[in-house]
Amino acid sequence: QVQLVESGGGLVQAGGSLRLSCTASGRTFTNGAMGWFRQAPGKEREFTAQISRTGGMKYYADSVKGRFAISRDNAKNTVYLQMNSLKPADTAVYYCAATQDSYFWKGAPDEADYWGQGTQVTVSS
Repeated sequence: QVQLVESGGGLVQAGGSLRLSCTASGRTFTNGAMGWFRQAPGKEREFTAQISRTGGMKYYADSVKGRFAISRDNAKNTVYLQMNSLKPADTAVYYCAATQDSYFWKGAPDEADYWGQGTQVTVSS
């Protein structure tokens, strides 16, 4: 089993920045891709970003491309999401996810093998 614990959420004004962290424990962290999903009130959980096992491949949702950056430090068992130029539309609970596969091929929540508990990000206008 893998346990994922997120941190770094909070309240920020539009245009501001936050960095989310997700630290894994349990089984080997480095086997598969890691990702971030988010879920706004009344909406389905949606793909935000993912990073491959070695960090060489990164993919982003169109809505965050150019503003968010995902990275990972396998030595620290941690994946990060740097969020810049935040907008009120980015308000959501952000979830860290892990898959034993090479990628989240469809960017779908059902591809995740493990989830964190989520961290709230609120962007005020």
